[in-house]
Amino acid sequence: MDKHLMGECLCGTVQFFVTDRFKAFYLCHCKQCQQLTGSAFASNIFTEPDNIEWLSGQTNVTTYEHPAREFSKSFCKTCGSAVPFINKTKTSLIVPAGSLNELPDIQPQANIFTAEEACWLKPGLQAENFSGFPE
Repeated sequence: MDKHLMGECLCGTVQFFVTDRFKAFYLCHCKQCQQLTGSAFASNIFTEPDNIEWLSGQTNVTTYEHPAREFSKSFCKTCGSAVPFINKTKTSLIVPAGSLNELPDIQPQANIFTAEEACWLKPGLQAENFSGFPE
């Protein structure tokens, strides 16, 4: 039997279930994903377009679709957290990995668009680690 995973935005307004039957998990390092996330890469899990059950807050989701490129982002209007969306070609539901409250069975399979990797990523990975803010 397939496992159901719950996900939500940071403020909890948007909540959903997805079935743990994913086809790909990519860490995308392209410049657009850096700008969309404000981070070094986007962590996106791909599944079938109908693999979602919205529990609450679907009317609080807004979507940005780039007018000239094949990328989008959906997010909670209240807190700005990334939430699942159907890609522009309507072939996949893309689930931001960080929106899931539970671990999926799939692990990241590839780092993509690494030619555009943030110049500060590798030095950042070598920086000192803290379990919270440094003192």
